[in-house]
Amino acid sequence: MCHKCDYEALLDSHGLGKTSNRLRVLEVIGNSTYPLNAQEIYETLSRTETINRVTVYRILDTLVEKKVADKISAGDRAFRYGLAVNANHQRHYHFFCTYCGNMECLAPGSLKLDMDLIKRTFPGFIEKAEVRLDGICKNCLKHHKNRFEDSISA
Repeated sequence: MCHKCDYEALLDSHGLGKTSNRLRVLEVIGNSTYPLNAQEIYETLSRTETINRVTVYRILDTLVEKKVADKISAGDRAFRYGLAVNANHQRHYHFFCTYCGNMECLAPGSLKLDMDLIKRTFPGFIEKAEVRLDGICKNCLKHHKNRFEDSISA
């Protein structure tokens, strides 16, 4: 959850108008401890005010295009959204539970990716590196232990 971000300033710094819907979408994304899919964002927003589902998708597309938010691929073919790297948010990678479909943020620095080495050996321009680890989360392991015992012991 982010208590450090000034969402109005974040929109300003990326040349975006501070509409109430954009601010609300950013608050939902920024206040979550894990990346959310568009449906989860829409449902959260709909609890307090009426908002069109298409509006949510358009706002998400704009936030990603302007690099305010990241669009993160998940193992279930849905995308998740989180705040892009900024002064308050370090680059980090994600874990996707193939059993329950939840996605978690890994601690920044817990997985090292040597971008300098990649840039020296890859002739193209790399805009973004997205790393996702897939497996079974601790909650699923705890609640469905017998289902995964063969996989864990292998």
